[in-house]
Amino acid sequence: MKQILQSLKNGDTSILDVPCPQIKAGHLLIQTYKSLISTGTEKMLVNFGKASPLQKMRQQPEKVKMVLEKVKTDGLAATLDAIKSKLDQLLPMGYCNVGTVVAIAPDVTEFAVGDRVVSNGAHAEVVSVAKNLCCKIPVDVADEHAAFTILGAIALQGIRLANPTLGETFVVMGLGLIGLLTVQLLLAQGCKVLGIDLDADKALLAKQFGAEALTLTAGQDPLAIAQQFSRGRGVDGVLITASTQSNEPMHLAAEMCRQRGRIILVGVTGLELSRNDFYKKELSFQVSCSYGPGRYDPLYEEKGQDYPLGFVRWTQQRNFEAFLDMLAQKKLTLDPLITHRIRIQDADQAYDLLSSEAQSLGILLTYDETSQAILFTQSVQLQPPVASAPHKATLGVIGAGNYASRVLLPACKKTGAQLKTLACYNGISGAQFGKKFGFESVTTNVTTLFENHDLNTVIIASRHDSHGKFVCEALRHHKNIFVEKPLCITFEELDNITQQYAQTPQRLMVGFNRRFAPHIIKIKSLLATIAEPRSFIMTVNAGEIPLSHWTQDKITGGGRILGEACHFIDLLRFLADTKITGFKTTSIDNLTVCEDKVAITLSFEDGSFGVIHYLANGHKSFPKERLEIFTAGKILQLDNFRKLRGYGFPQFKRMNLFRQDKGQEACMQAFIHAIEAGLPSPIPIEEVLEVSRISLEIAAGLN
Repeated sequence: MKQILQSLKNGDTSILDVPCPQIKAGHLLIQTYKSLISTGTEKMLVNFGKASPLQKMRQQPEKVKMVLEKVKTDGLAATLDAIKSKLDQLLPMGYCNVGTVVAIAPDVTEFAVGDRVVSNGAHAEVVSVAKNLCCKIPVDVADEHAAFTILGAIALQGIRLANPTLGETFVVMGLGLIGLLTVQLLLAQGCKVLGIDLDADKALLAKQFGAEALTLTAGQDPLAIAQQFSRGRGVDGVLITASTQSNEPMHLAAEMCRQRGRIILVGVTGLELSRNDFYKKELSFQVSCSYGPGRYDPLYEEKGQDYPLGFVRWTQQRNFEAFLDMLAQKKLTLDPLITHRIRIQDADQAYDLLSSEAQSLGILLTYDETSQAILFTQSVQLQPPVASAPHKATLGVIGAGNYASRVLLPACKKTGAQLKTLACYNGISGAQFGKKFGFESVTTNVTTLFENHDLNTVIIASRHDSHGKFVCEALRHHKNIFVEKPLCITFEELDNITQQYAQTPQRLMVGFNRRFAPHIIKIKSLLATIAEPRSFIMTVNAGEIPLSHWTQDKITGGGRILGEACHFIDLLRFLADTKITGFKTTSIDNLTVCEDKVAITLSFEDGSFGVIHYLANGHKSFPKERLEIFTAGKILQLDNFRKLRGYGFPQFKRMNLFRQDKGQEACMQAFIHAIEAGLPSPIPIEEVLEVSRISLEIAAGLN
């Protein structure tokens, strides 16, 4: 199927053939008929992409600060790699979609196959959208009109915050699509409306809809006209739907308002506010958040948990319904807003319009009738298949998220292994990174990897809740397995893996890459000459992750002990070179999340002990990882996998690297080499299972 994507690096848009997305729990699969380009938002994204690196930095000063802090802690080379990886990503464009439901998840009861729906799906022939971001379209509302629903909901949410009443006077600054919809919705509620824009044609449209209008370039005094418009009292409210970096709209809005007037920011504007503007009149100012309550709430959007009607009358989905009802009642006029109709195959022409001086407003993308066999194909061949060479590692990879695309996939490519198939639920990342790294095909049907006899190895880099079942499935199909940590997130999954491994043993390795870092290899060799027990102090400045992030979700991510702290449990297990006999934990228990502010003390069979300070309550400018080892009158100190110092070692003082190296490439290289040379897994299965069980026990004790 076809989908429109944009490069963050240069702003270019492309139309790619990507696999049809998999339907997830709580989601609908929708075949698109029409989609509307949001000229404001999408033009802003295109312009940002086309901006020079210096211009990008000026637009996002907060990101520049983050980059400088990363340079201090991780080094210039690692920081540049991270920036390059970020800019290499392709961004799906669009969020105003109309189509027909072609499949529903088993847990969705509110929709049926064949329903005509509007959603915030992207510009693609098929989209997978969560049920709370979809809405049925009334029979007498045309597809072209329904395509305006998402923008209409944005306008409607701004109006709800302004709380207009019959007869009040309002100014709408910025007469793009959202501004003109705002004008019509306010008029429908019995308000007097003054529209303001730089474009005379857009001001003329506002007049046609029944508003008064002002063109700023005409030399008129907007404040004087607003005073006259409000009978000298000041307007009741101003909705700013413009997009500008200037602070002038906020200042002008404050001057136009009456005492205790309301200002609602729907668009984008400079926010260097004058206290005097607001103080004298006791003005109210609020920023409107997109479509309404529920936006950016993963429980509402991804898990389908609706807000109770009695407490939240107008959620984003109910705003969709209200706008569609207005269309069904013929209270809005949308045809004059449509300036172009362009086939998705020619979408580059649409985005050229956004970057040109040509007049455009509502640009509708239309979709040809395409056979469902083509549309719903879950695999795309990127290059002709090559016969697998004997004893060669032939890889199928599951997952192309941030870590996989930035670290694991480049590491796989450098091994020289044969890259067969990249599988992920999101066809976009699969198509992008499958092509970039030279895979033969991409798919959104993960199960095909296990059944493919051309693959002898599966790399698992999907979300944590899928690791356990994928490991068992790969074992049943006699595949070599590399699973990015954790191995699994429940005791039941670990028991299943242990039992399945006993029946069908294969190379099974977890991506505990720090074992393979150059500094750790050096430390291991230095400790090999010392017979005494060791004391380890591992300090991890883990950094805060929002509670809403999937890694913090116990069901999806398993929490941070299983998601990351297991790395350091394994590292100390490797350096102690003996079994873990016990553990103790101390955490800050009066916080919402305690397991990422914890001290873990490990006891080892030879009398060694290690303390892992895993802390998310520090400052991000401090280096992330520090390891100190005390033994036999000697000390080793490793700072963030860049600098190693030795104290008391006659033949060793220091080992510094130009760039940070946590062993990711060496870890993958060792695994692939073991396959092709017929060697055992580089990490013994006993240690993999031991560290995984200890990590589960520690996490369980903190919950």
